Amino acid sequence: MSEKSSSSKKLALHHRVRARLKRTGEKRTYRWRMAILFPAWITVAYVMSNLIVVALLWILDILHMPADTFLRPAILQTAIATLIYLLTIAIVVAVPYTVKRLPMASLGTLGLTRLISWSDIGLAPVVFLFYTVASSAVLAILVSLFPGFPADQTQDVGFQAFGSQADNLLAFVTLVVIAPIAEETLFRGYLYGKLGKYIPTVVAALITSLLFGVAHLQWNVGIDVFVMSLFLCGLRSLTGSIWAGVLVHMIKNGIAFYILFIAPMVGG
Repeated sequence: MSEKSSSSKKLALHHRVRARLKRTGEKRTYRWRMAILFPAWITVAYVMSNLIVVALLWILDILHMPADTFLRPAILQTAIATLIYLLTIAIVVAVPYTVKRLPMASLGTLGLTRLISWSDIGLAPVVFLFYTVASSAVLAILVSLFPGFPADQTQDVGFQAFGSQADNLLAFVTLVVIAPIAEETLFRGYLYGKLGKYIPTVVAALITSLLFGVAHLQWNVGIDVFVMSLFLCGLRSLTGSIWAGVLVHMIKNGIAFYILFIAPMVGG
């Protein structure tokens, strides 16, 4: 029997066991170590992706072909961000299958079994409003409890306001299109989808949101996106897809893009 056939049978058995537990009401057995393993694996994959990109840039320097000599800053930043996202997703999904012959994450696990629907489009602005109110309330409470809390600190998005329309368009594509799709695939897709198979859904949402907040490396932004992620995990469970969450994420990043890039030009 081939390894691939064996893995498929194990996966099918897992699904049958879960279905039986739902039907009979038997107590589910949780695998709590997965609460550490999957977040750690995403972190490792992200670090590896950054190291690969740094190595590529270093090789170009060694060859006397530094990337910034033939690519404008906006293009270079867009290329680096896109490459890091793609590498991280590829490592997270493909390496366990390639090295350990574990079942590859399915489209169902990633929340990518369908395209965007009208219900996603309708849900996104409503959930965005609820998340904004909840996040504002949480930040207000923190400011009242800790007066020095930097609630209004400007988010570092990795881009500068370049000024030209072409450069700002690249920043828009990266921040408002690429980043939401990639981050939702990684966090509410892979991480939340995987964790939900082994631990309670609420705990999976909390862990996913905590890692997502920490990844933003700023207290105020981290707490804001932690709250947003809780809503997005709820959307993922409600719709069975990441697309409504992607749209919420795009709305948030689109507003941030306007504040950081467009408003200064309009006001100036």
